[in-house]
Amino acid sequence: MIDIIKFNLNDKEISYTGSASARLLDFLRDEKKMTGTKCGCKEGECGACCVIIDGKTVNSCLVAMGSIHGASIITIEGYSKTERFETLSKAFESVSAIQCGFCMPGMLLSSECILDGNPKPSETIVREGLSGNLCRCTGYNSIVKAVLKASEKGGGLW
Repeated sequence: MIDIIKFNLNDKEISYTGSASARLLDFLRDEKKMTGTKCGCKEGECGACCVIIDGKTVNSCLVAMGSIHGASIITIEGYSKTERFETLSKAFESVSAIQCGFCMPGMLLSSECILDGNPKPSETIVREGLSGNLCRCTGYNSIVKAVLKASEKGGGLW
C-alpha cells in the first residue's frame, strides 16, 4: 500500500510517498542521503540511528514511516546547525569524548534531549539518559563529563 506521509524534517516540510512500513532509518540514509544517522544493529539496541522525534530520542531503525505523519524530526544534520550543538560539541571536544565518531550523532542527540529536559542534570541522570547509546571506544566517563560540562557552559541555552 502506498501512502502520502507528511512530516517536518529539520525544519522543512516533507511529503513521503511510499510504503508506510518502510523504516525511517532507510528513508533518511537512502533517500535523503543523511548519513549522520548511522545503521548499527537494526534492532534498537545501539542508538547509532538515534533521531529526535517530537522532542524525544528514538531509534530510527524501529520507526515505520507511517507512524511519523505530522511529526517533527531532527537529525544530526539539522541539529548541527544550532547554537546548542556548538556548545555541546565544544564540550565533547574539550574532554576528548570523541574517538571513532560512529556513535557521536546519537550521543549528541541524546545529550540534547537530556539537557533539554534538565539543564542541570546529575551524573546519574546523564548516565541514564545515555543508556540507550553504545560506544565501543571511549567508555562512557568522558561522554558523561562532556554533557555535564555543556550544562555548566550552556549559559541558559537549555
